[in-house]
Amino acid sequence: MYALDLKLLRELWHLRGQIIAIALVVACGIASFVLAMSAYNSLQLTQATYYDRYHFAQIFASLKRAPETLKTQITDISGVAQTQTRIVVDVTLDVPGLEEPATGRLISIPERRVSMLNDLFIRQGRYIERGRGNEVLVSEAFAEANQLNLGDTIGAIINGRWQKLRIVGIALSPEYVYEVRGAGELYPDNKRFGIIWMGREALGNAFDLDGAFNNVTLSLSPGAREIEVINRLDRLLERYGGLGAYGRKDQVSNRIISDEIRSLEVTATVVPSIFLAIAAFLLHVVLSRLVGTQREEIAVLKAFGYSNLAIGIHYLKFVFAIVSVGAIVGILVGLWLGNGLTRLYAEFFRFPILRYEVGSNLLITAILVSFTAAAIGAIVAVRRAIFLPPAEAMRPESPARFKPTIIERLGLQRLFSPASRIILRNLERKPIQAFLSMLGIAVAVAILVTGLYFQDAITYLMAVQFHTVQREDITVVFNQPCPARTRYEVAHLPGVIRSEPFRLVPVRLRFEHRTYRTALTGIDPRGEFRSLIDKNLYSVYLPADGVVLTAKLAEILGVTPGDTLTVEVLEESRPVRQVPVVGLVDELIGVQAYMDIDALNRLMREGQTISGAYLAVDPYLASQLYSRLKRIPAIASFSTREAIIRSFEEISGRNLRVFTSVLVIFACIITFSVIYNAARIALSERGRELASLRIIGFTRAEVAFILLGEQAILTLFAIPIGFGLGYGLAALMSFAYDSELYRLPLIITKSTYAFTFIIVIVAAFVSGLIIRRQSDRLDLIAVLKTKE
Repeated sequence: MYALDLKLLRELWHLRGQIIAIALVVACGIASFVLAMSAYNSLQLTQATYYDRYHFAQIFASLKRAPETLKTQITDISGVAQTQTRIVVDVTLDVPGLEEPATGRLISIPERRVSMLNDLFIRQGRYIERGRGNEVLVSEAFAEANQLNLGDTIGAIINGRWQKLRIVGIALSPEYVYEVRGAGELYPDNKRFGIIWMGREALGNAFDLDGAFNNVTLSLSPGAREIEVINRLDRLLERYGGLGAYGRKDQVSNRIISDEIRSLEVTATVVPSIFLAIAAFLLHVVLSRLVGTQREEIAVLKAFGYSNLAIGIHYLKFVFAIVSVGAIVGILVGLWLGNGLTRLYAEFFRFPILRYEVGSNLLITAILVSFTAAAIGAIVAVRRAIFLPPAEAMRPESPARFKPTIIERLGLQRLFSPASRIILRNLERKPIQAFLSMLGIAVAVAILVTGLYFQDAITYLMAVQFHTVQREDITVVFNQPCPARTRYEVAHLPGVIRSEPFRLVPVRLRFEHRTYRTALTGIDPRGEFRSLIDKNLYSVYLPADGVVLTAKLAEILGVTPGDTLTVEVLEESRPVRQVPVVGLVDELIGVQAYMDIDALNRLMREGQTISGAYLAVDPYLASQLYSRLKRIPAIASFSTREAIIRSFEEISGRNLRVFTSVLVIFACIITFSVIYNAARIALSERGRELASLRIIGFTRAEVAFILLGEQAILTLFAIPIGFGLGYGLAALMSFAYDSELYRLPLIITKSTYAFTFIIVIVAAFVSGLIIRRQSDRLDLIAVLKTKE
């Protein structure tokens, strides 16, 4: 075997350019797999560990007010393991250094530190002390965004009275790993919204809830049925203004984290599969043609007594040597990128510790995947080498059958130079080889298009959602529904140019066996700040009756226009209504249900009640408006469109741009590798032919034109095919990134196609320069020694 190993080393060195190119493709596939899978495993493990150690609740419910004595009845529900009652209230904050008003969610905690559901991890400082009602803990994200430190104070309007709160600790909770107000807001604004934990006694006294509660969380016993516990809890809380209990899967923070983890899992399977399929294809082509050029060598080896097994292992070693290099590089790059991606997630997913965990199973899987792909690509070529009879191998391959080409049969050969006719003859006489080369280049083009697609999709999504659908400057939400006259009071606030009221009603939508907890949004159909559009960006009319759903929500519920939804209202008397679905809209962020505000008021059998207002604001008077809003007790929350855009860019936008950048770099590497391999293999196969042309008088330039002209034709034909394949891959990615959080539209711009074309042409040009240099060094003497 020593002689075969020497032969292997010589071949590896001789084909080093092609080997490096293929190894880079393997490295890209393995790196993308390790990148996404390691981040996926790290997030999933951290999430599960955090939830378990800090007792993340399994059922959540809000209500108006209930006596603490009700806790015993809740605990007695079959399947309930632990019950925690508490007080949860949103208040307006005046944060030092922040011009705009902020919203703080005050959550009661025991004055004495005990183990509890949704337990706190104190990052800095200490727990509150009994008897000091103004001491609070604040969430880490809110503290960092506003540069709050231990000992700082923030102002809060608590039950209509102004109060100073002193920060004694900075904490984290499994309930707010992803810190947003609620289901209607999917992107955090950590400067203007934060969680504040305050003593139960102080908070109860401030809101007249001493000996009472307005929020409850539960954990379940093993084997308990969640839906049965929720139904019994709802019946208990109904008389106390219960707003409908829900399980962990509908808890906003958990749902968003789980969606992100699922997206990582998709990324870890789809993208590496494409890369490794290309690597398998290249290995098959290289090895097949290597076996074809080594027929005589294989015959000699068999004549000297080497078995079929030994020869088969020799060629498998060739493949595995290439893959080993690619796998090692890919694992190292993947670990580096995965660690960076995990740190990126740590910026907005708040865990006590987000460790980058890479198990041995992941690395073993990456190696097995790469070697399996290589084996699949090499198996046919290795089989040819094994079963090639020595006598057959000693003879050169049968000469090709020559016949006039289509150009010659049409009599058009005079229009082409001899070199051009040679190119056309070779392409026509080896159609399968030409097709495979063209397919490899087309797939590389498709990957590049797919990488750039993400940037197009994000740009389009932001333009549609934040400039077409949402056009208000500011959104204010009241702490309870207000009468119609409130709209005029809002309109006369300093700096307000225009205001449009809206009504929010928490509901549970039900259709057959499917349910979804959300809010019905009542808007003015003649308003300008919230536009309803279809997938073609045409305005959708909001009728006087019925509900209009986003397409994603309709998909979740399994409804189409004309179906009737059961609407279970989750406030006040909790009426149940039947409402027809009258249309669908195509918003790209979140899921929504819209009604005419007057129709929603009629549905609730109330007067012209509103929950908040969309505002257009004079930027020169914005500071006066913010100062005024800080002093209005009726306002529960406040958000700006600029803050939402910034939050989207920092979270989803930045994540996708990082992934896009990595994918584009990998795609550029693969594009160059595929084009270079195709040209290098052509040179290896036709080396003697091209050298013979040199001997009979063709110049170096003409020989290079023959070789590279063929590759140029294949590349030019491959580009439009690659564009089509790229569109298909982009459609696959659009389908994969279709969640409640956001949907990626299938949008590919002309600039993406233009950039892809330039990259491919540059890659072909660089490959051509390298191959031209190699073709100029053809061994003419070796050709003269060739036996006819």
